[in-house]
Amino acid sequence: MFNSNESPCIGLCTLNEENLCLGCGRALNEITDWHSSSDEEKSGICQRAQERVALLESNSPTLSEARKMKIEALRQDIRNNKFKG
Repeated sequence: MFNSNESPCIGLCTLNEENLCLGCGRALNEITDWHSSSDEEKSGICQRAQERVALLESNSPTLSEARKMKIEALRQDIRNNKFKG
């Protein structure tokens, strides 16, 4: 089930030429509208973002590795109670 309190942001915030975040896959307007979006809208944003990330990663092994490393670092911070998200 989708948790509306959790942003898909992984802290790898870089927009490409199409204004898509290379870290989470959200479009710029989806990022800026996140806090005012309904749970249903957030669920749709997350679904589209996951699809975009899969496409972005399939076209860039370097991006895929960078995302994996960032996600693992976040997991480690959570395990060590250092995550302030």
